[in-house]
Amino acid sequence: MNWFSALVVWLIIWWLVLFIILPIGIRGQAEENDIVEGSEPGAPHTLDIKKKFKQTTIIASILWVLTCALILSGWVSWDAFGNYINR
Repeated sequence: MNWFSALVVWLIIWWLVLFIILPIGIRGQAEENDIVEGSEPGAPHTLDIKKKFKQTTIIASILWVLTCALILSGWVSWDAFGNYINR
């Protein structure tokens, strides 16, 4: 696995983790009884996006290291993915 493949794997894992983490712990404006006029009541009351990005980066990096370890150990190979695609 070259550096570009490793980067692509990290970016895919990062985006997947971000979309999993975004809704966790978010309360809507209606739940907080603080609806901003003209906005959707289900819109987030507060969203600390920097905190979400930090959490995403940490979790994605751990998952990426595990994924790279599996690929480099030989348990999973890029060739195996090619065989499934060419069927």
